[in-house]
Amino acid sequence: MTAVVVAVTQDQPRVLVTPGQGRASAADRRMARAELGSAALDALPSGPLEHRHRTLEAGLRAWVEAQTGTRLDYVEQLYTFGDRDRMSSGPGRSRVLSIGYLALAQEAGSALAGDALWHDWYRYFPWEDWRRGRPAVLDRVEKPLRRWAGAGDTRAERTARKERAIVAFGLDGTAWSDERVLERYELLYEIGLVAEARRDGLAGEGRAVDALQEGQPMAADHRRILATAIARLRGKIKYRPVVFELMPAGFTLLQLQRAVEALAGVRLHKQNFRRLVEQQGLVEETGHIITATGGRPAREVRFREEVVLERLAPGLRLPIARASE
Repeated sequence: MTAVVVAVTQDQPRVLVTPGQGRASAADRRMARAELGSAALDALPSGPLEHRHRTLEAGLRAWVEAQTGTRLDYVEQLYTFGDRDRMSSGPGRSRVLSIGYLALAQEAGSALAGDALWHDWYRYFPWEDWRRGRPAVLDRVEKPLRRWAGAGDTRAERTARKERAIVAFGLDGTAWSDERVLERYELLYEIGLVAEARRDGLAGEGRAVDALQEGQPMAADHRRILATAIARLRGKIKYRPVVFELMPAGFTLLQLQRAVEALAGVRLHKQNFRRLVEQQGLVEETGHIITATGGRPAREVRFREEVVLERLAPGLRLPIARASE
């Protein structure tokens, strides 16, 4: 079991990691070794299902609390990961299946155990953050992508490769889709541009000189799991109000917008965003004024009780028109 625990802090999307499994006990390290594979890289909290765990989710919660000191609230199953190269370490290596989970939390006030840390998820996926414009790293990705697309054995394969690259990375004037996080990572892995591909012995068709230095690798296939979680959450905030799990009890509309932008990786049009929030009745004013905003005092709002109770209620209905600046 592997957990992607997400928070939004100071306008940054954060993920909970256990670098090298931190100072977990020797017993914990032995029990989680099959999940982590590598102890030298940032890893997601993970561990095997044991007899003492009543359910898979109970086991996941127990592992996350044991490794990071964090007690989870919102948890949903993400995907089952079982690729052929997902192998345990040490003698008698065997294929390992892992059920991934997405969990939402708040970093503020949390006391972490061991070496657990909150890291900006763009540390691992710098090409996914468009809030300041098109990431420069994409300029270094485009050329090897086009070379790979043109190296197909047949015309049909070359066409399919080109279409795949265009759609995933928004080339040739195609719109960038914030939800294609996993597709982009998988393509970079297949070509051999990310560190995990080289570590796994997959040379791909990329040249060594094209290998990306940007983007921190993770243990085992945990960057793939994180990519899956980011894609799921980016899609989810468009039709369900799960973002309230990441916000404090009281906040401003600008703070809510910045949190959504942090997750989506794009800037949103301020007035369109506020209009949608108000039209959908997601929040209500508390009657308080927040002065510590760095600008003019702003009205404090909170999610309406009906929104908190009804998780199937409409979300923020993104995509919202991006800011023009």
